Amino acid sequence: MRVDWKPGTLIYPLPAILISSGDDCENYNLFTASWIGTVCSNPPMCYVSIRPERHSYQLIKDRMEFGLNLTTVSMARETDWCGVVSGREHKKFEETGLTPEKARFIAAPLVQESPVSLECRVRDIIHLGSHDMFLSEIINARADERYIDPKTGAFDMEKAGLLVYSHGEYFSLGEFLGYFGWSVKKGEKPPKRRK
Repeated sequence: MRVDWKPGTLIYPLPAILISSGDDCENYNLFTASWIGTVCSNPPMCYVSIRPERHSYQLIKDRMEFGLNLTTVSMARETDWCGVVSGREHKKFEETGLTPEKARFIAAPLVQESPVSLECRVRDIIHLGSHDMFLSEIINARADERYIDPKTGAFDMEKAGLLVYSHGEYFSLGEFLGYFGWSVKKGEKPPKRRK
């Protein structure tokens, strides 16, 4: 039996992302976010929702850009730590051992250890309540070539070991169940991974 429950943020799982900001090594910062998502494919756009009291909020608002860095199971401890402590008191790149990487089009650094980093330029800030949504265009993507299939050019999410967040807990990505559209393709039972 289904029951009505208190409305809340129950859209899970979500990626556990490291958002990078700042414009020189003295003010580089990282924070962990899961209130992120895709909003458009052409042009490629995403959003991140940030509380105004967060240290990175002003850094991103001042430059109107940020890096969005996917994380992996091997980065779980650093990812969690960056979401718990403030950049006002900590130099997060130095203290985690993560490597700031120069981006191509933005001043904010990327995280070299990330399997995929997106360079984002903010188009609009929408004030919503507890969070403000930074609606952004993705102007460049940088991927670790270890996870790119040389034959197809596809990125292997499973091999990358991506980290996800679900209602206060972290998980690794689960097993492959099927590809988009497999349910209507004739003669494919059970679905197989495309190579």
